[in-house]
Amino acid sequence: MTTLTQQQCIPCLGGETAISQAEIDAFQPQIPDWCQYEVKGEQRIERLYQFKDFKTALAFTNAVGELAEAESHHPALLTEWGKVTVTWWTHTVGGLHMNDLIMAAKTEEIFKQFK
Repeated sequence: MTTLTQQQCIPCLGGETAISQAEIDAFQPQIPDWCQYEVKGEQRIERLYQFKDFKTALAFTNAVGELAEAESHHPALLTEWGKVTVTWWTHTVGGLHMNDLIMAAKTEEIFKQFK
C-alpha cells in the first residue's frame, strides 16, 4: 500500500463519491491522532495541534495553508493561542474523499517540523 504522504490530491470536479468506512479504517493507522466525526450528515476528520505560543501556531497555520494551495484542497483552520484545529472534508462529495486522508498525513509531516 502506498503511504498517504506519497500521494497527491486529485481535483474533485463532480461525480466523485465519498470513500467508504472500510477505506478510512485501512488508512487510519497512518493518521492515528485524527478523529472522525459527522456534521449534518457529512463525515469529517479533525486534529488539534498544540504549540508553545501564538506565533508558532500561526506559523503552522500558514504552512498548512501553503500546502493547501499547492494541493488545491483546503481545510477549515482555527488558530488560537498555542493551538490550531485542522479539519478536512470534501464539500463536493458531502464527506470524506481520499484527498482528506492525504492532506491529514501531510499535515502531520508539517507538524513534525514544529516539534
